[in-house]
Amino acid sequence: MGKNDSVSRIVVTVLTEDYAGYDSPLLGSHGISMLLEIHGSDTQKNILFDVSQSSKTILHNMEILGIPPRCVDLVFLSHCHYDHTGGLLGMVKAIEKKDLPVVGHPTLFRPHYVLEPNIRHIGIPKESYPEELGKLAQLVLIGPSFSLMPGVISTGEVKREVPFEKTTTLNTFTEDGGKLVPDEISDDLSLVIKIEEKGIAVITGCSHAGIVNIVHQAIRLTGERKIRAIIGGLHLVNADEDRIDKTARALLDLNVESLYVGHCTGLKGEAVLLQLFKDRLCKLHSGIRIDL
Repeated sequence: MGKNDSVSRIVVTVLTEDYAGYDSPLLGSHGISMLLEIHGSDTQKNILFDVSQSSKTILHNMEILGIPPRCVDLVFLSHCHYDHTGGLLGMVKAIEKKDLPVVGHPTLFRPHYVLEPNIRHIGIPKESYPEELGKLAQLVLIGPSFSLMPGVISTGEVKREVPFEKTTTLNTFTEDGGKLVPDEISDDLSLVIKIEEKGIAVITGCSHAGIVNIVHQAIRLTGERKIRAIIGGLHLVNADEDRIDKTARALLDLNVESLYVGHCTGLKGEAVLLQLFKDRLCKLHSGIRIDL
């Protein structure tokens, strides 16, 4: 990212999340989907970040929020899991743009399983595989970091260097030569957005690569050490107390200004983060609007 690459403003609207919010007409659903309004110096782009597990929930909430699907300029998928990709085909059909870029990792469509409590495919649903999706949108599958527009970059595959984040908090498997082998979810991507005079915002789906690893990568890619906000899921829901505590303290040491977390962060993770960040932490819910 160049020194002069930045945006003037970001508005993040959570279209659906695990938590619907208090006394709200909006729906919640396991997964997450966010609309990112990116205001550049001479342009505005709307990025749909993840598509939860069903387009029905997203579209229901968008109608209530007064957001037309056709406003979406690009779809970015953080990783293959069904609760982030299940609504893809429905959303692409609702957006109705054949030149719509759908951005993700090259391994997005691989077989992907968990074995507990029984073997189950948790990857992108087969109806959204390239054969069907390619008729309706333009697939852009890239592994390394790249720019989506000035001031907005994909992390690419994240370097996993933090000792307590060397492994994922979720045991998953893929197929290789007719065998099940461990899958480290290397397709876990986040967005890094550099806001003029404010620092960077990190938008993440599940942080399977480790949120501290992701922030370190964001700093390397941008040269910016000021973290204005982290928004998304941190996947501490099944992490042990030691990892939760180390994660929270590492984020505090990184001087993260604001945390907006939900989805897979988990109650214990949110509780520890709340103790340390106090009013700098906000719980995500369907319909919340974050103006940076």
